[in-house]
Amino acid sequence: MAQQRLPVPRLPGVSREQFLEHLYPQRKPLVLEGLDLGPCTSKWTVDYLSQVGGVEEVRIHVSAAAQMDFLSKNFVYRTLPFNKLVQRAAEEKHKEFFISEDEKYYLRSLGEDPRKDVADIRHQFPSLGEDIKFPIFFEEERFFSSVFRISSPGLQLWTHYDVMDNFLIQVTGKKRVTLFSPRDAHYLYLSGSKSEVLNIDSPDLDKYPLFPKARRYECSLEAGDVLFIPALWFHNVISEEFGVGVNVFWKHLPSECYDKTDTYGNKDPVAASRAVQILDRALKTLAELPEEYRDFYARQMVLRIQDKAYSKNFE
Repeated sequence: MAQQRLPVPRLPGVSREQFLEHLYPQRKPLVLEGLDLGPCTSKWTVDYLSQVGGVEEVRIHVSAAAQMDFLSKNFVYRTLPFNKLVQRAAEEKHKEFFISEDEKYYLRSLGEDPRKDVADIRHQFPSLGEDIKFPIFFEEERFFSSVFRISSPGLQLWTHYDVMDNFLIQVTGKKRVTLFSPRDAHYLYLSGSKSEVLNIDSPDLDKYPLFPKARRYECSLEAGDVLFIPALWFHNVISEEFGVGVNVFWKHLPSECYDKTDTYGNKDPVAASRAVQILDRALKTLAELPEEYRDFYARQMVLRIQDKAYSKNFE
């Protein structure tokens, strides 16, 4: 079966009031055009980033493959001075390299202590942080993090979800983004928050026969575009050119709902984690029964979950 492909809507000049009143309640991805992002879209050239970003060491992903896979870990972690990273990431072939001359680089900025501190470009890269304006559609106390990202051309990141709302600001370069609804999660062959389907354009249908049933929402991002990714929406990103982006994460739920040890914005809410632990205990208890009984009562449990927890308000 052919996979359903749907374009992500694009809207120019959306105001804060329009977004919050009419668009945000729909809980669907949206590309916002023409927002005031400051001078970053014109200033952040390779030379400028190299000069202003400094020489402090940054931890990066290095991969010989264009499709990075967080489950099989087909990459290594290395460190480079920031200016060297920018220069290498902008190259197609490298004179200096860790693995191969066509290796790919990916920076996801971290807090000062990644175990305790969230990423915020205004703190880790203050000179660059002065160049960018965030879309201020929410109250400041709902701000969680701003993650500075640099990607080599051709690099593809694995499909995953985050638990907070996300504005992906494409500052320079082009990206292709494919998104999947949370309601289609059962077609994505999940391992935690990540999909096992690495090649979404040519999946192994013997291994992942249900994947074509997942609806694809697609968009292309150019410099100055901002993609709103609601919490729990799966996204897969391909950098079609060397590019720089900033993800701004905002808390969709009250602060007490989130795991206090989460510095990345991808740990499931406390109540969800607790519910999964309870389910695991229930399944362990069911395992004490013979197969016929275990099957019967497991199906009853599934029906009860569907009746009590599934929403009828979403597609």
